Amino acid sequence: MKNRRIRLTGLLATGFSLSMLLLAGRSVAQPVEPANNRSMDSNKARVVEHWTKARRANAIPRDLVIDARGLGYLRKPDGSLEPYGHQISAGAAEKSPTPFARPGGGQNNDTTPPSISNMDPGPGAVIGASYTFSATVTDASGLKSVAFEIQYPDGVTTQKFNATAGANDTWSVALQGFSNGDWSWWVVAKDTAKKGGNTATSDVVDFSVDTGGGGGSTGTDTIGNAEWTAGGAVQTAAGRIYFEMPKNARWKGPWGGFVCSGTVVADGTSGRSVILTAAHCVYDDLNKAYARNVLFIPDQAGTNGSGTDRNCSNDPIGCWVPSFGVVDVNWTTATFPDNIPWDYAYYVVDDTDIGAHSSGITSSSEILDVAAGALAISFATPYIDDGDPGAHSVDFTHALGYSYSEDPNFMYCAEDMITEGADNWWLPSCGLSGGSSGGPWVQPMDLAAGSGPVISLNSWGYANSPGMAGPMFAGTSTECVFTMAKTLDWSAVSDIDGEAGTAADCP
Repeated sequence: MKNRRIRLTGLLATGFSLSMLLLAGRSVAQPVEPANNRSMDSNKARVVEHWTKARRANAIPRDLVIDARGLGYLRKPDGSLEPYGHQISAGAAEKSPTPFARPGGGQNNDTTPPSISNMDPGPGAVIGASYTFSATVTDASGLKSVAFEIQYPDGVTTQKFNATAGANDTWSVALQGFSNGDWSWWVVAKDTAKKGGNTATSDVVDFSVDTGGGGGSTGTDTIGNAEWTAGGAVQTAAGRIYFEMPKNARWKGPWGGFVCSGTVVADGTSGRSVILTAAHCVYDDLNKAYARNVLFIPDQAGTNGSGTDRNCSNDPIGCWVPSFGVVDVNWTTATFPDNIPWDYAYYVVDDTDIGAHSSGITSSSEILDVAAGALAISFATPYIDDGDPGAHSVDFTHALGYSYSEDPNFMYCAEDMITEGADNWWLPSCGLSGGSSGGPWVQPMDLAAGSGPVISLNSWGYANSPGMAGPMFAGTSTECVFTMAKTLDWSAVSDIDGEAGTAADCP
């Protein structure tokens, strides 16, 4: 028998992406009949009915990224970048001409090959079926090309991928399709010097693949992007969010559909449940509007269907329609990326309104945080960069979310957490794709229970390099905004499209 080869495919690295909300509408709809034959509230039922097959197909991740110049973009599913809050096209980087020295020096006489360092995955790393490969490559005369070559476990078959330049001289490419076994890779870089340029080839780096997933983080491995198969509390509490936001500042015309992730968090109150997500999944800071037609589907990975659909009865515990969202006022008064320190928010579900829930396969409760469970949210300072690498270290952090491209799988990345600037935690190898925005960061993760405290969430990434940023909860207004979500009177929030939310003006 001939050996069967699994072909790897390259993907654009994605950072992250989005979430939403809407108050049930004003038009009267026929009630939806859930599995238990209880009629859903007609206003809330309209939200479920709104998400037709066509609307679901057109909904995209609200995946916000930053380029090397510090400009914000919305990354589309095809990898293209749409300017966010400006009109500068992606790729129109401000370039200064390469200086040429007088005869006897400079580019024309460059005989030094490129420098290659910081290869990720490093020696002995264990990755999942998908991973974002990266390396730092520099050259005084400029780089003509950077390619990553992957060698299969058979020790013979190789495949080459052209890498993309990102911030801080980082070149990367996201790959998927790995199978279990021992693999190798190396980098080949060529500069722009005369006579064909100088070429550098890195040392060969050996790594292993374990597609078992489910927090298969053992030893010193780093997981860039893999399916979460361990189940547990985090899977039932986390879910996918559908929502709409306006396409212009006048809120005229059809609104665009988006997807994000969110997590039910323990709020210690009765009568309501609170879903933690990213602010960019709740409030459109560009067009100044709160999301509408918001639908939350917890444990969507457990669906009996083939993927996300509006059939709540084939999901483990059905769907919920939030009543309003809460963000920090600083998110509303600035535009991404100037407001990234405040990219956290909450959706609030009315547990006294049984019509807010469209029942699923098992309808154990009409109360969201009872049916789905809830994770603790921590506002204390987490462990950071303890210098002890690997899953056994105290700063080893899991980030999870629902990927747009891996529907309906619940995905995760895991590694030691560091900082990115003064306002964000950072997972440098995380390759979670669009749709995971708003998903939880758990530290520490109890793998046996699939549970732990939520210390941040998926917020943003860079346009052409791996990594995920998460806003800091400790020492910020996150807890203050949470308090408003737990205590705000229902009557204090409008039910008009674009106004179904409130901004907390916290100290």
